[in-house]
Amino acid sequence: MQLKIGDKAPTFTCKDQNGNLVNLIDFLGKKVILYFYPKDDTSGCTAQACNLKDNHELLTTKGYTVIGISSDNEKSHQKFIAKYELPFILLADTEKTVHELYGTWQEKKMYGRTYMGTARTTFVIDENGVITNIIEKVNTKNHVEQLGS
Repeated sequence: MQLKIGDKAPTFTCKDQNGNLVNLIDFLGKKVILYFYPKDDTSGCTAQACNLKDNHELLTTKGYTVIGISSDNEKSHQKFIAKYELPFILLADTEKTVHELYGTWQEKKMYGRTYMGTARTTFVIDENGVITNIIEKVNTKNHVEQLGS
């Protein structure tokens, strides 16, 4: 199922970097930037996370909660957060169940090789749990500008 603007964001429960269960339903009444990224501490993912970090105050002033999600485990997320002082939650979707719900676990090609991986995608979700924007061609260094916040 391909999600589109106007769809209700699929609810899920997933562990954060500290092993605490986070449920999307807990964020009803708040605007959420849910961004899927391939791997902690890689160049593109670091650029994206740091762009969100550098603009975090602006985003929270506008009422957004930022949540990152990848298939990395909690320990990897803890190191990534500590290294770059990230001020937001990172979810560990090691089983790729949330990726499947959002259609971000996809076949990819690199150097002639085909494999499954995370399609870098951001979903902007309003206070009612409705998707108001989907960014599939993420500019990692200027991601906040793409959000149209």
